[in-house]
Amino acid sequence: MVRIDTGDMMAGPRDIGATAERVQAAGYDGLWIAEAQHDPFVLAALAAQATTTLHVQTTVAIAFARNPMSMAVAANDAQLVSAGRFSLGLACGVESQIRHRYGLPWSRPAARIREYVLAVRAIWAAFRTGTQPDFRGDFFTHTELPPFFDPGPNEYGYPGITLSGVGARMAEVAGEVADGFLCHNFMTERYLREVTLPALARGRAKAGKTMAGFRIGPPSFLVTGSTPAEFERAKDLVKQEIAFYAGNPSYRPVLEFHGWGELADEAVELAAAGRLDLLGPAIDDHVLAAFAVVAEPEQVADRLKARFGDIASQVVLPMPAAGHDTWPAVLAALRSWS
Repeated sequence: MVRIDTGDMMAGPRDIGATAERVQAAGYDGLWIAEAQHDPFVLAALAAQATTTLHVQTTVAIAFARNPMSMAVAANDAQLVSAGRFSLGLACGVESQIRHRYGLPWSRPAARIREYVLAVRAIWAAFRTGTQPDFRGDFFTHTELPPFFDPGPNEYGYPGITLSGVGARMAEVAGEVADGFLCHNFMTERYLREVTLPALARGRAKAGKTMAGFRIGPPSFLVTGSTPAEFERAKDLVKQEIAFYAGNPSYRPVLEFHGWGELADEAVELAAAGRLDLLGPAIDDHVLAAFAVVAEPEQVADRLKARFGDIASQVVLPMPAAGHDTWPAVLAALRSWS
């Protein structure tokens, strides 16, 4: 059964509990917690404590802002607090953020995140068995765990790990070492099917595994609305998000795959000038439809199924709004997704 989740980019520690309660009451299966203005593990713990059935997932925690030991401890605590309702979603982040926001080194992101996930798992194994970790890699070394710092085995086991990314190399790494892959929103259905899925399968084969049981969360750009004004506002917002990502060189391969290199060039120029706001309105409906599901509310479920029904293990819908009757109907329609 496909898990139906939602997320809130702006919730803080003082309101995430009420948000989580509302999401659970609305019938969603999970809540995605972003790393934005607040620590995602604090938010995940508070959301879990406020609910009883809601699955909580970081989407995403920035891996390279933390070392594997601190990540392993934070995720272990979130799993404890949630009584096993937590998933660890990780991403590398982008080079400028890691170097200039966090002041940390950046190199070979795909190789580094592969080793990072293996290191986290090795640390969890040390927690579980009470032995010293013995992880020695090119980027990380973990060989000491004094008893005072060992939380011991987790009665709920350890959370699944999903990776997020865009490029084929990152997808291949996810297939090899992770339990699932969260597709970046800046990904089209065609790119997902022709580039990402084969890369995931190569990674699974490298690990001696098939795609069975591997979780995939497809891109979630969605344009809809219960009134013409809401529909147009959603369209404008998604176009502006597409413009934002188009201006980042990390995401250029998606545009080049579709032959939209000129759009990437224009986005980079406007980003350098601080005028990406000019690009959003210029993005045509053909490009919009490639990145987003564009549909009236009553058509959303069918369009999502048509686009991702044979791929998705989980989908994300917008947050339920008080008095808004769009999402309960969409939620009910998606419940028939098998």
